[in-house]
Amino acid sequence: MGSFSLPHILVLAIVAILLLGGGRFSSMMGDVAKGVKSFKKGMSEDDDDVPAKPAQRIEAQQAARPASETVVHDDKVAR
Repeated sequence: MGSFSLPHILVLAIVAILLLGGGRFSSMMGDVAKGVKSFKKGMSEDDDDVPAKPAQRIEAQQAARPASETVVHDDKVAR
């Protein structure tokens, strides 16, 4: 009780198609599919940008830092 079964979902889908029309419903589902594909692509691009280990990230930051930049650690200045 209280949950939707397969017949309930089918009846709701048929009513939605009748109210919205087949072409309009089809275009909405196409837009949803494009959004999901774009979301998955964006998530996979985020994974590629993040280094696997924190040590690699620190090494990359140190390599990118100019030699003349001053670094402060625990209130001590190093050059």
